[in-house]
Amino acid sequence: MELRMKRRMKLPIKFHTHSHRMVARQADWTVGAIAGFGAGGIVMLLELAFSAAMGIDVWRTPRLIAALVMGDAVLQGGYSLDVVAAALFVHYVLGAFFGVVLAAVIAPFQLDSSMGMVLLAGAVFGTVLYLFNFHAIASVLLWFAELRGWTTLLGHVVFGMAAALIYWWLERPAHPA
Repeated sequence: MELRMKRRMKLPIKFHTHSHRMVARQADWTVGAIAGFGAGGIVMLLELAFSAAMGIDVWRTPRLIAALVMGDAVLQGGYSLDVVAAALFVHYVLGAFFGVVLAAVIAPFQLDSSMGMVLLAGAVFGTVLYLFNFHAIASVLLWFAELRGWTTLLGHVVFGMAAALIYWWLERPAHPA
């Protein structure tokens, strides 16, 4: 037992001392799309669970998302399979797209140098995405403004962190040893 402890203590500690300046490093686009798709699924499940637990209409958010492609007439009413299908399509396409955008930020700035750094990058990305979606886009698509709030912000931060972490796990970078 004591020998094991000594061996553990003698292991070299690696510090990431390189800077996070931009380098010519290509993002893994496929992994970025997969990461965004997966993170979108995680956030969707969390939101459904939260809505159900809080007694909120679980079909309201899918109608708001489907209205992006079906028009604001779908905002009235309850469950509809075509509305849910449109919401899922939009949600996952946007999730994959934003996963690719996040990968385009992570790779050239080497923000995947550690788990902590990639999680921080994802949290910042999620916050910026929230501000873009619910302040810039909501000024045009007025019905999105009703989703503003801390729960939606938290959902976007979770999306960014999950997408960044999935990207970090799955990417195949050509790092020097």
